[in-house]
Amino acid sequence: MENNMSIVFDAKSQNESLARMVVSAFLTELDPTLEEINDVKTAVSEAVTNSIIHGYGEKPGKVFMKCNLKKDSMQDDSILQIEIKDEGVGIEDIEKAKEPLYTTKPELERSGMGFMFMEMFMDNIHIESEKNVGTTVFMTKKIKDNKNKSR
Repeated sequence: MENNMSIVFDAKSQNESLARMVVSAFLTELDPTLEEINDVKTAVSEAVTNSIIHGYGEKPGKVFMKCNLKKDSMQDDSILQIEIKDEGVGIEDIEKAKEPLYTTKPELERSGMGFMFMEMFMDNIHIESEKNVGTTVFMTKKIKDNKNKSR
């Protein structure tokens, strides 16, 4: 079993909630726990917010979100892969950007915890970025398939 979805939206803060809703709706076929849904929604929210605030700043742009669900052939779980991409300014030093409390926008009262939250709530995250080309955040999470289990 495999399922794919992609969406493109304007880099506007009001679309962050759209991304959260879309990814949670995409997961419903697995009957995930509330905790799993909240973990994924939080990670997506952080990645999308980073694209909007840090990738584009005040400039217009697009955020690209792709999701893929694959059945883990070894277990009763599925693997959720999420890709959040922008075509913004890029990240000069990814390792520095991943440090807790580091932010390039202190004047906007940014906490600098976005990547840390993504790492906490997802099983794996990988970041690719190129200056003036953009940033892509790849995240994966194992989701228990509860749909066919008796409760």
